[in-house]
Amino acid sequence: MSNTIKKNDLLESLKSLASKSDAEWTESLPQRKLAELKFHDRARTRKGSGDSGVVGEVQPASNAIFYSTAGKSQGYATDWIENNSPGKIFLDYACGDGGNAILAARSGADLSVGIDLSRVSVDNARRIAGSVGVAGNTVFVQGDCENTGLPDSSFDVAVCSGMLHHLDLDKALPELARIIKPGGVCLCVEALAYNPFIQLYRILTPHLRTDWEKGHILKLSDLRRAGKYFEVREVRYWHIASVLVSPLKRSRYFNPLLSAANWIDSFLTRIWPIRMMAWVFTFVLRKGPVKA
Repeated sequence: MSNTIKKNDLLESLKSLASKSDAEWTESLPQRKLAELKFHDRARTRKGSGDSGVVGEVQPASNAIFYSTAGKSQGYATDWIENNSPGKIFLDYACGDGGNAILAARSGADLSVGIDLSRVSVDNARRIAGSVGVAGNTVFVQGDCENTGLPDSSFDVAVCSGMLHHLDLDKALPELARIIKPGGVCLCVEALAYNPFIQLYRILTPHLRTDWEKGHILKLSDLRRAGKYFEVREVRYWHIASVLVSPLKRSRYFNPLLSAANWIDSFLTRIWPIRMMAWVFTFVLRKGPVKA
């Protein structure tokens, strides 16, 4: 089947998904997914009521402070998307407000698709895509990442950013493998479960995550699980010393200390078992060719 036919089939499937009413969409969802939907609709509701309001995940300052130290892994993911998207059909899997899909579209993706459980997230993504001029090569739909209903072998490139721990991997991984083309690749950016201090923070802030999420932060055993469906490549670890700088976010010393911490991390993240204390790890999944 030609790429043009595959793209047309994909667009028809996306159109069908987009036409579902809220009642049609939610009536078949189990309680776990309804809880996720409600949580993320609330978390991603736009601040304020004007069109100029900031769209994004609403996080308490204590949580946002940690993300201020994550520039290295974020920069790596940005570069990866920019380098792998041009001319490709791209998937932002559980897209949130669609930042990765929009970046792919702006980087030259032939078509950039975002799918997410949250209606608010999908509406946000559509609005942002329109505001930056990429509505023409982006499509955002509300859908179930564990059962997308999309055609086989639809996507050349995908990104899973901070979302695999929201899913049942025994369902999500084979579904992702089904909809990625042979030879296609997927970048995963995920939290890692081993640092006891970060894990304590997660326990002490239960309001920041769903019940499912709390028990499913990724471990190396999940890479082995992914290996049943993909070749697992380019595993990297990020943010050990840099996380310790987060309390100084509002200090004039923050930037130089973060630079020093990032330099230290460039060594710590290469050492086993110290790298298991990383906050974030990234890896690439590659779908092998179809066997004759």
